[in-house]
Amino acid sequence: MKPNGMCPVCFLKQLFTKTQSVTDLYTAKPYPATITAPPMGWSSWNTFKNKINEKLIYEQAVAMKEKGLAEAGYTYINLDDNWHSSLRDEYGKLQGDLATFAGGIPALVKKINALGLKVGIYSSNGTETCEDLPASLYHEQTDADTFAEWGIEYFKYDFCHNIKLSQYAPLLYGISVAKKGSFEEAFYPASAAKLEGLARFMPVSGKPFDQYIGGLDRNSGAATFDVEVPEGGEYVLTLNVFKKGRYSKCAMAIINGADEYWIETPSQKKWNDTARFQMVVTLSAGKNSVKIFNPIKVRADSAMLQYRKMGQCLIKAAEKVAKANNTEPKYITFSLCEWGVNSPYKWGATAGNLWRTTPDIRPIWKWMMFIYSRNVIRYKYSSVGHYNDPDMLEVGNGKLTYDENYAHFATWCMMAAPLILGNDLRTMPDNVLKIITDKKLIAIDQDPLGKAAKRVKKGSADVLARPLSDGTVAVCFFNKAGGKKRLSIDFSALVNDEYVQLPKASEYAVTDVTDGTEFASSDGIACTVRKHAAKVYIVKAK
Repeated sequence: MKPNGMCPVCFLKQLFTKTQSVTDLYTAKPYPATITAPPMGWSSWNTFKNKINEKLIYEQAVAMKEKGLAEAGYTYINLDDNWHSSLRDEYGKLQGDLATFAGGIPALVKKINALGLKVGIYSSNGTETCEDLPASLYHEQTDADTFAEWGIEYFKYDFCHNIKLSQYAPLLYGISVAKKGSFEEAFYPASAAKLEGLARFMPVSGKPFDQYIGGLDRNSGAATFDVEVPEGGEYVLTLNVFKKGRYSKCAMAIINGADEYWIETPSQKKWNDTARFQMVVTLSAGKNSVKIFNPIKVRADSAMLQYRKMGQCLIKAAEKVAKANNTEPKYITFSLCEWGVNSPYKWGATAGNLWRTTPDIRPIWKWMMFIYSRNVIRYKYSSVGHYNDPDMLEVGNGKLTYDENYAHFATWCMMAAPLILGNDLRTMPDNVLKIITDKKLIAIDQDPLGKAAKRVKKGSADVLARPLSDGTVAVCFFNKAGGKKRLSIDFSALVNDEYVQLPKASEYAVTDVTDGTEFASSDGIACTVRKHAAKVYIVKAK
């Protein structure tokens, strides 16, 4: 850790004081619930990896339509990595691979839209994608605008080649504010700020200023300026910086306790003692509060802010296109794919619609059980418009048996997971089609209450219970291990569970989702489940 211009005593305090990370403190409003149920669609990655082209993608869309998948609720055809060229165009915009997508992405979107389907696309929260192609870090608004102009409606944002934001703040000797487009600039010296935490005025001699503000690092201090402007609108906020330290820095400005803006400054060369770094902010007429600090304590803080920035750019892009076309905004479903390493379940709802909780899935039973175990424990974080994502489906891939395919699909539905298919829709066998179009399982996944299943029994076989919007409860008996197992659950356990809240009754109607049979029971359910299989029931109080 570097002192970064702090007073020595404050630096020692910072070393021995446990400050909270922004992800623990953050109270930002949720990302708009632009969807009301987990998204359903198909993605190119699981089966085709980097071997995709325009013809293949369109054929998958046609198969989705012709095989009844669209009718079952599947909507998105998603292009994963390798859809685009290694060259941005002459305007700095992403473009489709100049050979494999020679017709251009906009034309492909129109063709797929004509089938009644939507198109999703991919980039990474890094300098390159996972396949080392141009990505969207530092190009967020440009790429968001491009996707919105093309008519993209789903966006998967990976985490390869990410660059963490610095935990150090620039040293401010003042801020300047000017109406955008105006030459007139109001200067507010460091002395005008109200300081909190470890922030301090640090005296300096022989400079064009007599003090600067230090101690804004790692969410341990802040400087707040009262800025008055005659009219509301866009203003240029300039950070007047004292150069010190050959390492990058980062600062956030929170305007009036709500709107957030942030800026990164590069490693500083000392040809001059001062520098100006700018951001465009929205101010209200009259007095405004401008709070400046560095919010980065841990890697999760950096990831959260970078994903939030892209989410805000996607919203702005959708509204910009809608205004230009005089239509309602077509908001883009935002999928955060940072593999669960930075606790996205804590902050994902402030950034997007769904967030990966796990590493990449594979069509191998043991690996899929690892994925399942990582996701099922995060059930409380799922809500309408915001969902845990245990990754795309592998139903129909690899050497999975019918029971394994069914259990995979059933548990994903129980967990309110996105249902993004990853198989070849053109050639899948009928038994795979039967699983992925199971109306009763899909209805559980898409239930408008938006609550994921809770694991109410754990072992080599699990029991999951998911409360549904009509007051019923879906119960899944899931045998993860080998050999048949006799499993059971008492209704009293579901009645007394504060999350599940099965209504209390003297008798319950039970529907076996797996085979359609119905029966009545007063005490519970018991069943035998084959190895690597699942049985699902709907329980309704009479």
